[in-house]
Amino acid sequence: MNLNLNNKNALVCGSTAGIGKATAIQLANEGAKVTLIARNEDKLKQVLSELPNPENHSYIVADFSNPEELGLKVAFFIKNRHEEDFGFHILVNNSGGPKGGPVFSAQLDEFENAFTQHLKCNHILVQTVAPFMKREGYGRIINVISTSVKQPLDGLGVSNTIRGAVANWSKTLANELGQYGITVNNVLPGATGTERLTEIIKNKSAKTGMSEDEAANDMMQAVPAKRFAKPEELAYAITFLASECASYINGINLPVDGGRTKSL
Repeated sequence: MNLNLNNKNALVCGSTAGIGKATAIQLANEGAKVTLIARNEDKLKQVLSELPNPENHSYIVADFSNPEELGLKVAFFIKNRHEEDFGFHILVNNSGGPKGGPVFSAQLDEFENAFTQHLKCNHILVQTVAPFMKREGYGRIINVISTSVKQPLDGLGVSNTIRGAVANWSKTLANELGQYGITVNNVLPGATGTERLTEIIKNKSAKTGMSEDEAANDMMQAVPAKRFAKPEELAYAITFLASECASYINGINLPVDGGRTKSL
């Protein structure tokens, strides 16, 4: 199977660490021209230098707390490219999850901030890039969310709530855009070796009195594979969905979780 992404342009959000960074590298390995987007320019420059043929790739500095500004920056970037008709064939929506805690004690602004960072930003990016995808007859929108859309996770109340909203938004969008050769799918990471997982382990340790190693091992025992995922394993799934090989896969939730989620 050849996932050849030559002549494809990809916009990868949250691409300075974890799943986003691994995805940017894998897409570039398959021949895509990658535009990184995150808020820390120094980290963006570092990741850019790690991509194969860095001169073929670029980055945008943007903050996901302001959807309107994010949309304007991406639109400005597209407009000011030297290519005659530039746009993105692939959009990977990926950003860090809300802080943990029970849903009952969550403050209203926690829901509002998470809704803005995830659903609103995803939405404005799709509105910005979809016209080009329609003209090309090729589009891949991949949202990195959470297995909590299938099975809510204890202690992640706000995340469970907002991830569910994103999943339903995505399914609705898939129905609307499928006729244009655009697919919209969700990748649902299980426990993956990222900074986010480190934070969750620390919180579990503080709450239970376990050491961090004990807390991590306890979490791994809930996974049939008995280990955490590597970010690259998520990136492989995302890259497949971004390819021509996945052209008839649309509107799905794809868990990449080592079998942890108990539902089908």
